[in-house]
Amino acid sequence: MKTVREGSRGLTVTYAQYALGRAGFDPGTIDGIFGPRTRRAAMAFQSANGLVSDGIIGERTWALLFPYLSGYTLVRVQSGDTFRSIAARYGTSAEAIAVANPLALPENLTVGETLIVPLPFPASTWEAPYSSALNGIVLDGLRARYPNIAVYAIGRSVLGREMLAASFGRGRITVGINAAHHANEWITTPLVLRFLEAYAFAEATDGQIGGYRARDLFSRTRLVLVPLVNPDGVDLVNDLFAANEPPFVRAMGFAGAYPKIPFPSGWKANLNGVDLNLGYPAGWERAKEIKFAAGYTRPGPRDYVGSAPLAEPENRAMYELTRRENFALTVSYHTQGAEIYWRYGKREVAGARRIVNAFAAASGYAVADPAEDSGYAGYKDWFIEAFSRPGYTVEAGRGRNPLPLSALPQLYRENVGILANALALAPQA
Repeated sequence: MKTVREGSRGLTVTYAQYALGRAGFDPGTIDGIFGPRTRRAAMAFQSANGLVSDGIIGERTWALLFPYLSGYTLVRVQSGDTFRSIAARYGTSAEAIAVANPLALPENLTVGETLIVPLPFPASTWEAPYSSALNGIVLDGLRARYPNIAVYAIGRSVLGREMLAASFGRGRITVGINAAHHANEWITTPLVLRFLEAYAFAEATDGQIGGYRARDLFSRTRLVLVPLVNPDGVDLVNDLFAANEPPFVRAMGFAGAYPKIPFPSGWKANLNGVDLNLGYPAGWERAKEIKFAAGYTRPGPRDYVGSAPLAEPENRAMYELTRRENFALTVSYHTQGAEIYWRYGKREVAGARRIVNAFAAASGYAVADPAEDSGYAGYKDWFIEAFSRPGYTVEAGRGRNPLPLSALPQLYRENVGILANALALAPQA
């Protein structure tokens, strides 16, 4: 994280503010503006943690704030410690510590051993806009809390940011879920991350998710989740770059060719100005004809198809992951419209209708086909064409992109059933 101080603005300040708040030091409104109240909170936090109390959040202060971003801390066992005594000290539960430390003996801990201690709030925060950095921090927190979650890189973006995936489950049927192909649809990232967290918790506690016993889903399937396909674009939309930084300047140059599209809130593309959900080899030439006819003939915030299918590193990473994992079913998350797309053109694969009807019943969303001008070269289109298996695009929620954080509780209620049904109903590949 960048060093921030009084006068700083932007997403990094937002993260500092909500971490300070979680730590019990009120920074005032979480607004991305480092004012006097945030400085006082930072100074109080530093003083309480034995740091120089200067109100500047640099490397050492960030290191101590990290647990309040990731949702866990590391604790070295002292004489007399038990899971229950440690849980009482950190306001968490002995059960949560036990899940995070399956090899430790709760009443016979070894002095000096290090335990993962989940803190008493979700790792998958809904308190701040997402970025590639926060996505990585949340995945780290989920992996720490739930050791059955594996996290790994599947590729890198235009700017070299890691594209991360998480897998969870031991079954032979692999289900692929992805989100945030489009930058200003970043709210789908915390949506699917919260599902992963709720699912892992339900599996650990023998509970239910979306009406299904989580342990049955866990033994039947393996979920592979890519929560943030477009790291650079999301960072741009959510104000991670300063106005004088090269990525921002480059994007501004691309946006200048399309002055009617608001910047950066209208940005959907990657940092090459290519719309990633028009980058797959399924009717790509037709997509190019349609988008060029509409005036999208050069790099820009949206709808430019690029130089060729799979020319962008993010598309190649998703393509290679999908080939490698041999998904039985995929769901791609977008916003908005409260619709579920389930065919490529009029092509209907076996079993897809039954599953999409279950999705619709669980969510209240409409079963639909995309308009002709957006019905080609998407991930769902390529998956259906290449594998002849059920693939879906969910246009979650209603409103105008980017949807606000306040929409997340409703989005989750609408979509938890879709995600659980994707695991429960996926056919054998």
